[in-house]
Amino acid sequence: MSGSEGELTGGDLTHFDSRGKARMVDVSAKGDTLREAVARGEVLMKPETLELIAGGTAGKGDVLGVARLAGIMAAKKTGELIPLAHPISLTSVQVDFRLHPPGRVEIQSRVRTTGKTGVEMEALTAVSVAALTVYDMCKAVDRAMTVQNIRLVCKSGGKSGEFRREGEEEWE
Repeated sequence: MSGSEGELTGGDLTHFDSRGKARMVDVSAKGDTLREAVARGEVLMKPETLELIAGGTAGKGDVLGVARLAGIMAAKKTGELIPLAHPISLTSVQVDFRLHPPGRVEIQSRVRTTGKTGVEMEALTAVSVAALTVYDMCKAVDRAMTVQNIRLVCKSGGKSGEFRREGEEEWE
């Protein structure tokens, strides 16, 4: 890190040029490699809300089915939502859920491509929008829900190699 007192300068972050101006990173010289990223997040809610979701009796219908589709759609739109993210041709997007009584829905996305840049932002965007969709579909019965702990779990491929967050177990 350069700069004073832990501050970053434009040269430390790839989305800034040497003058500190924002730019989209040039990936044209990179080779295509298989890339995968897994992200997770959660929505905390009242036990009664989780019961509605689990029983499929929420007023707006299949909460998790709609949230899954929203997450997949969001992954595909990441390049339009995040200003300096590259538009990427994705080869696979999965969004899965685990229900944890008394009141927690855990969300996981797994995104893959063969390309020049990673899919971490696509995985994080998928989880974020899936979580927001759960909130949207259940807010009529539980406005106190909390979306939290959205994080990258692991990534593979590319120049920076492998990353795995400590303490995160594989989902079967």
